Amino acid sequence: MYAVLLLCVRESRESTLMPYHPTPLPQGQRGVTSAGGAGLIGVLCFSELFFMREPHDVTVIRRDAVVLDCQAHGEAPIAIRWLKNGGKLIETEHIYQLANGSLLISEPGSRKDKSDEGFYQCLAQNKYGSILSQRARLTIASLSAFSQHPSSITVTEGWVARFACKITATPPPIITWEFNRVTLPLATERIAVLPGGIMQIQGVEQEDAGSYRCVASNIASRRKSSEAVLTVTAAPSSRVPQRPHIVAGPQNLTAATRSSALLECMATGSPRPLISWSRADHKSIDVYNTKVLGNGNLLISDIKPQHAGVYFCRATTPGTRNFTLAAANITVLAPPSFVEWPESVTRPRAGTARFVCVAQGFPDPQITWLKNGQTLHSNGRIKMYNSKLVINQIIPEDDGIYQCQAENQLGSVLAMARLIVVMSDNRPSAPRNVHADTMSSSAILLAWERPMYNSDKVIAYSVHYMKTEGLNNEEYQIVIGNDTTRYIIDDLEAGRNYTFYIVAYMPVGASRMSDHVIQHTLEDVPLRAPELSLSSRSPTDIQVSWQPLSHKLSRGCVSMYRLSYRTSADGAIAQHEVPGHRTHHLLKGLQPDTNYFLRIAAATSVGWGEPSAWTTHRTPKDSSTKVPLAPELQLETLNCTTITVRWNLPAGSAADLQGYKLSYHEESQPEGPPTQIPPHQRQHTIGGLDPRKKYHIKVLAYSVLGEGYQADQTISTPGCVSVRDRLIPPPPPPHHVYARSNSSSSVYLHWGRPAFTAGQTVNYTVRCNPVGLQNASLVLYLQTDAQSLLVGDLDPNTNYEFAVRLHVDQLSSPWSPVVYQQTLPEAPSRAPVGVKVSLIEGDSALVSWKPPDESNTTVTCYTILYASRRAWAAGEWQILQREGSITMALLEKLQSGQVYLVKVSASNQMGDGPFSPAVELTVHSAHATAFSGGFYDLDQRSMTGIAVGVCIALTCILICVLILACRSKTRKSCTAKSIRQGGLTPPTAVHLANGSQAESAEEMMPMMRDHFVDAKGGTNLIINSDGPVKPTNEKKRSRWSFFKKDEKDVKKVSSPSYSYYPGTTLLSYTETSPGSPRHQPSSLQGLFGSSEGNSEGSHSSETGDSGRYTHDDTEGSSSRPASLRDEESEESDRYVIETEHHLCVKNAEETTPSQPV
Repeated sequence: MYAVLLLCVRESRESTLMPYHPTPLPQGQRGVTSAGGAGLIGVLCFSELFFMREPHDVTVIRRDAVVLDCQAHGEAPIAIRWLKNGGKLIETEHIYQLANGSLLISEPGSRKDKSDEGFYQCLAQNKYGSILSQRARLTIASLSAFSQHPSSITVTEGWVARFACKITATPPPIITWEFNRVTLPLATERIAVLPGGIMQIQGVEQEDAGSYRCVASNIASRRKSSEAVLTVTAAPSSRVPQRPHIVAGPQNLTAATRSSALLECMATGSPRPLISWSRADHKSIDVYNTKVLGNGNLLISDIKPQHAGVYFCRATTPGTRNFTLAAANITVLAPPSFVEWPESVTRPRAGTARFVCVAQGFPDPQITWLKNGQTLHSNGRIKMYNSKLVINQIIPEDDGIYQCQAENQLGSVLAMARLIVVMSDNRPSAPRNVHADTMSSSAILLAWERPMYNSDKVIAYSVHYMKTEGLNNEEYQIVIGNDTTRYIIDDLEAGRNYTFYIVAYMPVGASRMSDHVIQHTLEDVPLRAPELSLSSRSPTDIQVSWQPLSHKLSRGCVSMYRLSYRTSADGAIAQHEVPGHRTHHLLKGLQPDTNYFLRIAAATSVGWGEPSAWTTHRTPKDSSTKVPLAPELQLETLNCTTITVRWNLPAGSAADLQGYKLSYHEESQPEGPPTQIPPHQRQHTIGGLDPRKKYHIKVLAYSVLGEGYQADQTISTPGCVSVRDRLIPPPPPPHHVYARSNSSSSVYLHWGRPAFTAGQTVNYTVRCNPVGLQNASLVLYLQTDAQSLLVGDLDPNTNYEFAVRLHVDQLSSPWSPVVYQQTLPEAPSRAPVGVKVSLIEGDSALVSWKPPDESNTTVTCYTILYASRRAWAAGEWQILQREGSITMALLEKLQSGQVYLVKVSASNQMGDGPFSPAVELTVHSAHATAFSGGFYDLDQRSMTGIAVGVCIALTCILICVLILACRSKTRKSCTAKSIRQGGLTPPTAVHLANGSQAESAEEMMPMMRDHFVDAKGGTNLIINSDGPVKPTNEKKRSRWSFFKKDEKDVKKVSSPSYSYYPGTTLLSYTETSPGSPRHQPSSLQGLFGSSEGNSEGSHSSETGDSGRYTHDDTEGSSSRPASLRDEESEESDRYVIETEHHLCVKNAEETTPSQPV
């Protein structure tokens, strides 16, 4: 027995069937058996029916015969028939079935319409059931005309040339190239022929000039493209350095597993750039399955799912950090494969059978269930959800072969399992005479009679009911005791037909189903009113439209609608009644620029339902300006908290369109601020709403002429199904959410789908917003039914957060854990600013700059190009590079007598920015720069400042010279007028003998007539020869002078001469008077007064202090003699008022006695 079992498993694997996993029969139940123990082998190996050979995809030449295999094994007799595109195949004289079950097509494609192409399947059937083979696609080989011919180009010698052609063919063609009608090899040192119709020539030479064309061929035909001419121009004598530029970069592509993928990368530059490849996720590139074609094209063979991702092509100038990037994404498609197979089961009548089928692939496979080769649909007893098939209340007709088919765009796979229904001999007969009576709009009374046989063994009844109309209706079951044969079923929908049946249970099993009865519930008034959609076509009308109520809400057939409206200022309500089959009405003759309130109510044969709440709409202004018309709105609830708004503009309204304004608010709540939407967008998702709420949504378009007509529509969000509502938990959130930056404005998201949701149609909501966003209205919600999404229109170099939630069967999962991803920065689009070059030594200069003036751009590298005029003409630039954090560089070994040009550019990993305008730097010769070599070259503004400063300095110097000259003259005049007196003089009194001694005087101060003042300026004290004098209120016209301007007048007055000690201060005055000289003191006592009366003043003279006299001190000191005051009064009358006074203050450190002249 074990040997036979192993042989059966081997046969199953060789015929590409899924292994059969047996389920042992319960004790006391019978299975399908045959003589000699064949029944055991049949159950374990599922030998009742399976395929030994199945048809496969095939491409054939027109009129070339082809055979599609189909051989089934199992208990005879086995009948085989063929299906084409899901329907029965009609045999003809050139399409017929062979004796072994295979299908022969003798002349495929003999007709021009290619009607023989399509999907073929064979169906094998015996007494146990039917099985369907996998689908096989028949394609007629073809080779169409070229959709793109190579184009003629002109290339400079030494650069690169590229030709491309495109053609559609089945199977894919082999493309070769001809040069002057001679076939080129697929690869040489300079020429590379790539798959897909691309030829690259590196380092073009004059011998490459000529005609090129591509030749495409497959099993169907061979075609040649038109010729393209390559013209080669001579290269300049000196080549200017150029940054790398990618001529043909990689393109996003989708490839199936085990196929090949080519990423092209062709770049130019001077010198010739180097090409390198890397992945955005920093994973290493599979070196075993990749190779480089030509100068940098990446070919990946035998693609696997791990090859999916974003690839970067980088073109770098040799020896520098100057590079350019290009990116492309590879999506790997995987055919479906099973992770879990369904297992055969044996179940009693009225039991429950469950089959599980889990498949994987990319895109996710779609699961379809078949019974005996026919597609299975959900009904009351049979439910399909996630990856499971559940059959309740099993009946004998459920016995058969079930197949799980997993299919995506790369193919399909099938797995099978058997359901064996076990019958019991002691089961009761079915309940009899089932009849139903309508009680109300939501209740029906069901009654029946007991079974005819074994009714005394019945322990319970189960009542089953479901809606009669429609597919995939859910079946409900209620279990009641055996003490009654009547039951009222309530909570039904009004105006609906329901189907009922009853099953009797006993300890050994269940009876057959009773006869089915159909009964309808009564109608009721509508549960609520329709939701309105409002728009205006002109300033005097409102187009009112609404969607028909669902049967659950209408509770019967709607016979009439009543539309009511009024203005905001007028309380009078106008009404219009519309037949029940209508869903729109046009209100005419309205007032322009007026707010209208509208509502609607629906009625059935029973009566009117409650009207809707008032909805506002403002008619447009009456203007001759042609503004955009109202958009046509379409609202859809994605889940209990999200609404999608779609709209289309009427024809002729898109001219000069600037955008849209969308606003929404909850019913009975104030209207929120409008959201600005770009003109190219026709869809907007509103998230974060409350469940079971009614929302009013308004959209209008605006152009340069003003705001257009608005469209209003109302929609209600459904309720979120909770655990209490459905007694099932919400689905888990998507797992393994992964984000990667695709560009500076897009991020690619991918996530996993929870395992138990694989069998149902699901969709996802993706939440996207910048990290730290404060304004919740800027959160972006995107909808998709795939497990990946490319989120675009993002800001560069910005950190975003993403979360995903799942929606299935009106259930919403929690948000997935948040993932963060930063968009790539943009390549700099502006050059560095403020470039300055300063000469700091004879052969060195310092260049400085500021970063480019643009936000959200990161600079990682600066490139400095500099060259003399002679080298610039020859295209020989010298290159320096600095990190992005450094904004200066030192230029060394500059040649004297040359003029240099300097320019700077910024770059990052995304590419290089433009260069700044060239800045000139003149390097002077050595003898000319000997004096100024230690200074920086200054700009025009600095030179202007220096010139102004030099002028100011020269002016100050000139003024000082003049001051010194004038002081010298004054000192000489003071010396000449030394006071001579025959009276007593101090023993140390000396005369200033000559002019050199007079020049030793250091300062001259003006003095008021007849008096001396404090030389330090500490107070307003006035002194004369008799001592301090109290100033009077009499105004005297006198002129103070710092500089002696009239030397002749000074010489007319004879003045006494006084000697002085070192450190003392001598106060004297000169005055110009036409009369005889006045009496002068003959000693220092005459100048400062008596020692008793001016002891403080004497002390101050010796110490250099000003004395700090006050009026009180003056009055307290010894007063002047009366004779001196009288003399002073007389002198004041004689002297002319316009008198010049001079005070000479002589501080000498050393004095030498001199004899009076």
